[in-house]
Amino acid sequence: MQLTIHRGTKEIGGNSIEVASGSTRIVLDIGMPLFAAEGLPHDTGALRKKSGRQLREEKILPEVQGLFVDGPETAGPAVDAILLSHGHEDHTGLLKHSHPEIPVYASRGTSKMMDAGHRFAGQPKLPRERFREVVPGKPFQIGGLTITGFSVDHSIYGALAFLIEGEGKRILYSGDLRLHGRKPGMARTLLAALKDRPIDVLLMEGTHVNHANLIGPDEYALEKEIVEHVRSAPALVLASFSPQHVDRLVAFLRTAIRTNRVFVADVYTAYVMHLLSTEIKLPQPVESDRVKVFFPKFFFNNMKRKRLESFCEKISPARIAPDLEAMRNEPRKYLMLFRPNMLASDFGGILPDRTRCMYSRWSGYLDQPEWQPVKAELARTGGDLIEAHTSGHILKKDIETFVRQVEPRAVVPVHTFAAPQFQTLFPETTSLQQDGISWTV
Repeated sequence: MQLTIHRGTKEIGGNSIEVASGSTRIVLDIGMPLFAAEGLPHDTGALRKKSGRQLREEKILPEVQGLFVDGPETAGPAVDAILLSHGHEDHTGLLKHSHPEIPVYASRGTSKMMDAGHRFAGQPKLPRERFREVVPGKPFQIGGLTITGFSVDHSIYGALAFLIEGEGKRILYSGDLRLHGRKPGMARTLLAALKDRPIDVLLMEGTHVNHANLIGPDEYALEKEIVEHVRSAPALVLASFSPQHVDRLVAFLRTAIRTNRVFVADVYTAYVMHLLSTEIKLPQPVESDRVKVFFPKFFFNNMKRKRLESFCEKISPARIAPDLEAMRNEPRKYLMLFRPNMLASDFGGILPDRTRCMYSRWSGYLDQPEWQPVKAELARTGGDLIEAHTSGHILKKDIETFVRQVEPRAVVPVHTFAAPQFQTLFPETTSLQQDGISWTV
């Protein structure tokens, strides 16, 4: 088998990895890069609006023959399939620029998260006609390659690792994963499946390989922390987190129950809960008096464009009044999902006194301009902002544990700014640490 890392050996995000066997070619992930060459974050919204030709000129589109409509000339073997490890944009963001006839393999959970992300957050769409469902643990064939997806725990529902077998060799692509989430059994299942299948190359995510001091907490400990902060809150509690981070959604739903508050979802969150109602046990707004739905103005004005009229009608019995009078009159009763633009558009720039905002995302986003008015308003009204978060990526100590248990012949670091550190941790690390270089497995 031939392995080529087109993007991902020297950055977090933007993964694009090719595996070829004979005339068969597959691409693992097709991500939008998160960072520019100088290390500054990309303006993802601006990149979404650019054409494939513009992205190629700016070297955002990797040079993968036969993958992109505006990519290199397609003389030679075509790409037979795109495999998506999960629905985050740094793994899916360039999908719309790919040739529309290439099938896309992903879990059912990833297809649902991409549907929600596309409708509510402008994220990539997974066209129904291109989607091929990967059932975890069930092998499937693409040309000369046998592929098996395995569920892994990450900060989005439906994430997979991929085992690729061909020509008597085996490659394991970890995708993004962690061992400190709510589902540690997923990693145990994956490792058990590899027991009698030696791995020649492990493509290992290394987001935190250079963060030795980052140690947790796990999702269960984090939930306890959130409960205590909400229980001690003197008034309204706002919660800022991604609805696609289902573990965190579960934590806040459970917190609302344990602190005798009503959880107020926005329509985006309610839609995620609806999509996953057949996958996992989640309370639904129309079936529970402990869950209400708020229709933010920025969503309500675009409801028809999103083609969600029937869904909104379905959840309308659980809708909370748009003037937020209930939260102003009984602030201790509610735990509400919050986005910074809601301060001006829905709260009229004024939060109830002593509001507590629970921030459960990457801390770097708090430096963005949209959060500055929120911080100022919380300070003005005697409220506070509390960070309560844990990473969706595997910790350094767990990278070492995972690699040692897989026992690969070679390790290739991806999704990391610190690939050279793998050389110290794992002497068997290959020298394949430069984008665009091919290697025979």
